[in-house]
Amino acid sequence: QVQLLESGGGLVQAGGSLRLSCAASGPTFSSYVMGWFRQAPGKEREFVAAIISWSGDSTRYADSVKGRFTISRVNAKKTVYLQMNSLEPEDTAVYYCAAGRDYRSSYYAGAYDYWGQGTQVTVSS
Repeated sequence: QVQLLESGGGLVQAGGSLRLSCAASGPTFSSYVMGWFRQAPGKEREFVAAIISWSGDSTRYADSVKGRFTISRVNAKKTVYLQMNSLEPEDTAVYYCAAGRDYRSSYYAGAYDYWGQGTQVTVSS
């Protein structure tokens, strides 16, 4: 069983930055694929980024955030981060952290077994 707790959301102006954190419980954090998803009002949950490897050197991003967002992990702290730069109003959403085993399907929410409660990110224009 893995429990996930996100933090770091808030209100920021367009062009600003935020760093989201996701703290995990459980003994096997390093073996999980970790992902970030987001859901805006009236829209479906969408993939943002995933970190596939234990070492953190294998990552995947949605086209909409490439070059602006960076996902990373610190296994010793059982924490995954999402550094978000050059934020746009279109990035406004609730951001969710997720953990799963299936690296081949890391773009899909159904591939993840555990989810956090989410943290709100609001970008003003």
